[in-house]
Amino acid sequence: MIEARDVRLLALWRDDPLVAPMTVDLRLDAKGAVVSAWDLFGAFDLDGAECRPFVLRRDGGIDFGAGDERRWRTNLRDAAVAVDARFTVRWNDADSGVYRIVKIAALGAKDARR
Repeated sequence: MIEARDVRLLALWRDDPLVAPMTVDLRLDAKGAVVSAWDLFGAFDLDGAECRPFVLRRDGGIDFGAGDERRWRTNLRDAAVAVDARFTVRWNDADSGVYRIVKIAALGAKDARR
């Protein structure tokens, strides 16, 4: 039996892959289902000039912190997480974007190689 694994995923916005890449740390089961029952940490543009860290709530809400009025949502927790899988980020009631997962890496993989 394969246990759950902790990973970091990188997903790119389908309409413009250079804008707002999304990184999320989560736990997956052997079939790629998100099994993290807790809030998750992530960021848009993690390594860029406009880094926007967030907490991905259990209900799919993307929380940018106190005082931030944005009310974004995603269905990432319901997606089968795999390279090339797609999920949606809703910026408001009318606008959304499709993200494509381009990389999944085991957390701590670099440390394990040392």
